[in-house]
Amino acid sequence: MASSPLVHSPSFSLNRSPPTSLAQPSSTFLLKKQTRLIAPKRFPIRPLTVTQYSVAEPPPPPPPPSFGFPESKTELTSSLKLKLLSIVSGLNRGLAATEEDLKKADVAAKELEDHGGLVELEDELDKLQGQWKLIYSSAFSSRTLGGSRPGPPTGRLLPITLGQVFQRIDILSKDFDNIVELELGAPWPLPPVELTATLAHKFELVGSSKIKIIFEKTTVKTSGNLSQLPPLEVPQLPDGLRPPSNRGSGDFEVTYIDSDIRITRGDRGELRVFVIS
Repeated sequence: MASSPLVHSPSFSLNRSPPTSLAQPSSTFLLKKQTRLIAPKRFPIRPLTVTQYSVAEPPPPPPPPSFGFPESKTELTSSLKLKLLSIVSGLNRGLAATEEDLKKADVAAKELEDHGGLVELEDELDKLQGQWKLIYSSAFSSRTLGGSRPGPPTGRLLPITLGQVFQRIDILSKDFDNIVELELGAPWPLPPVELTATLAHKFELVGSSKIKIIFEKTTVKTSGNLSQLPPLEVPQLPDGLRPPSNRGSGDFEVTYIDSDIRITRGDRGELRVFVIS
């Protein structure tokens, strides 16, 4: 049988490669095409400036929060009180104060007085109520318990040790008591005598910040080993025998007061600082 011409025709050979136009792209073509597809897009580059990117100087800190005038005044008050207490705390209530200590305490007290303003006790008399502990008196620098007034000396000639000093004020009964703790030396081998002297007064308000006190009596009570003894009331001298400098009354001005500290200035210039106890 003669073979079919279609089978052996070159045009219809099964093993013939496809025409060049239908073949797969060459590797060179693919590389170029891929390069064009993945090439990054070009963006303009802005030059760095020192102002925008400099790290040599950190930015300034934010301003502190403002709490308003009342909080600022409270903080200043606390600072001035702490300053005054720091100055007088190591002066043994003024007995160890030098002239320089007296000046520093007076300046610190004046700063707090000026900051607090005028004291109006007519509307705030209840601020006086309570027991106040004396932590400083400029009068004690005279080395006598009477301050600028006559009083028993402290020292070797008469061994009197001053303990705590308090003022107890009752605004309802108008009682004003000065309470002084003392220790009296005794010959060896006797122990020292501990006692508490209470100087009772009545007080009245004179003006907006001045207080007048009128002496009534002194009561002495022993403590320690002699605490079982009854209190002793010291009689008051008659007016004719009383020295002119001790008429049983006096006055002082409250120059600063709040819930825990009080500053007074006496009629002879004594500066006293009290804290509530």
